[in-house]
Amino acid sequence: MKFATRDNGTPDGELLLVSRDLRRAIMAPQVATLRQLLEQWSLYVDGLQTASDILNAGEAHDSFAFEPHRMLAPLPRAWQWLDGSAYPNHAYWMARSMGHEPQRLADYPLLYQGGSDTLLGARHDVPFPSEEHGIDFEAEVAVILDDVPMGCTEDQATSRIRLILLANDWSLRHLQAREISTGFGFIQGKPSTSFSPVAVTPDELGDHWQGDRLALPVHAHINGEWVGSPNAGGMQPGFGGLIAYAATTRKLSAGTILGGGTVSEDGPAAGSATIAEIRAIEKSTTGRMRTSFLRYGDTVSIDVKDAQGASIFGAIEQRVVPVR
Repeated sequence: MKFATRDNGTPDGELLLVSRDLRRAIMAPQVATLRQLLEQWSLYVDGLQTASDILNAGEAHDSFAFEPHRMLAPLPRAWQWLDGSAYPNHAYWMARSMGHEPQRLADYPLLYQGGSDTLLGARHDVPFPSEEHGIDFEAEVAVILDDVPMGCTEDQATSRIRLILLANDWSLRHLQAREISTGFGFIQGKPSTSFSPVAVTPDELGDHWQGDRLALPVHAHINGEWVGSPNAGGMQPGFGGLIAYAATTRKLSAGTILGGGTVSEDGPAAGSATIAEIRAIEKSTTGRMRTSFLRYGDTVSIDVKDAQGASIFGAIEQRVVPVR
């Protein structure tokens, strides 16, 4: 199944079922919001699956055109947003960018807790206070969870993944540098995160969902120019490990969103999914960072496509603008 949340003037929007080809949609029967569905999944899932099958067969007489620009984030606000750093190649280059000698992978997953009260839709302009803050994008894969019990195993954690979606975990690199130096955590350096128009159940991904990770390239463009297409399958650990680690000392509530971190793959052919990584590679290979961070008016696009070249989640396409 594929779900989206349409803006209806309320904080949580209204839940839609979306066709596999992202062309048609219907109002989700019996359940008003994705938040409600996640908290009562077993009560609604069978009826929603039947409605989805009818929609995909072209037999939903009440269907209408799916309009990504009218969508909020699938979860416009969530109980929790956790983000990891599960790609060794990205960790290596970020350490280099901060002037540290790259270390071996930590014995435990890396996670931070971000703001979740305001999550952004995929086609909305994104305002930033200043270009001087070092505006950067980070293309990620994320999952939305059912209730996760404290102390669960990785396999148990994986079974709690309800939906998969894309994220742009916006970063303000110059503010981050100051906050990292305190050893305490991000506040100003991590503004609101953006998400793809559609969130999908794992079965929609077929063989590309390999246990607890997505084995497909994530395509990133700035102003229409290709930046990178690293494959998302190289997580260490996968989402099961990240979820289990997050639930070591507490349960996680249904509706928690967890990101896998900036997708990254070794080798120049893959490109990069964030400017910071590009700059780190430039400095290492040429001695100088040539690529600038984002400016007002720049547009960032993030997408994942199936074997036939069709978008799976709908693209995140957003313009960087000043605060008005």
